[in-house]
Amino acid sequence: MNICVFLSAADLDERYTRPAREFARLLGKGGHTLVWGGSDVGLMKVVADGVQEAGGRLIGVSVDFLAGKARQHADEMVIAEDLAERKALLLARADAVVIMVGGTGTLDEATEILELKKHGRTTMPVVLLNTAGFYDGLKQQFRRMEDEGFLPVPLTDLVFFAEDAVAALAYLEEGTGVR
Repeated sequence: MNICVFLSAADLDERYTRPAREFARLLGKGGHTLVWGGSDVGLMKVVADGVQEAGGRLIGVSVDFLAGKARQHADEMVIAEDLAERKALLLARADAVVIMVGGTGTLDEATEILELKKHGRTTMPVVLLNTAGFYDGLKQQFRRMEDEGFLPVPLTDLVFFAEDAVAALAYLEEGTGVR
């Protein structure tokens, strides 16, 4: 299964890197392919290293202005002209999406896939990996949107909130029928 992971390229402490490394190990060990932003720095590097070390494949989609930070030894690397094309290419190569900790870029990518699901433009499973409670506030906001009628479909049809790597991967494998 090709699993697109949206996440930060920042250098982060162990409370974020340890769970990311565990998810990457499970992804690679399961024979899955990581589809990610292609960066070889920060948390993106941690995940790519973990997947590759565990035997998984890497498909990177970088963007022209970040090409200098792209991983040299990915199985495949595509350079998009801009961020919009990058998102489209990432999603086109994916069977499922995992949203890990990140900043505004990750939030932009997350809302894009959720909008596509909301409008029936994709049915791929989406997991929000809530490492160290990072997305507790967003989860609360999504529930408020649902409760107050801002979501035309149930929140559970849009995204699965996973508290750990094992739950995230199990949901994806179940949701796609791929083991």
